[in-house]
Amino acid sequence: MSDFKKLNVWQKAHELTLLLYPATTGFPKSELYGLTSQMRRCCISIGSNIAEGCGRVGENEKARFLQIALGSLSELEYQVLVAGDLGYVSSETAEALTKRILEIGRMLGSLVNKVRAAAV
Repeated sequence: MSDFKKLNVWQKAHELTLLLYPATTGFPKSELYGLTSQMRRCCISIGSNIAEGCGRVGENEKARFLQIALGSLSELEYQVLVAGDLGYVSSETAEALTKRILEIGRMLGSLVNKVRAAAV
């Protein structure tokens, strides 16, 4: 089992989560169980799946959970777009979140490739 907290990609995902929570506090009350909840759960899923992958035995299992984290990251990217288009977050906030999402995506994609290569 590797220490997920030492991974730069997990640290970036954790920072994103800490930024996303306050960014969603101003969403309309009608979105509490909709977009607000969905975005928060999705964001938590990214770091959680990285952590779970690090706790798995075998590189194939690790790669599978990292791939799930990538899927959640893509989902969050769309949700940030929707939140921006609906005016729930400013264009600056949406742009800043998206920039971080894309950075994490590059890092996570690279890690998935390294883990898969090690599994061969």
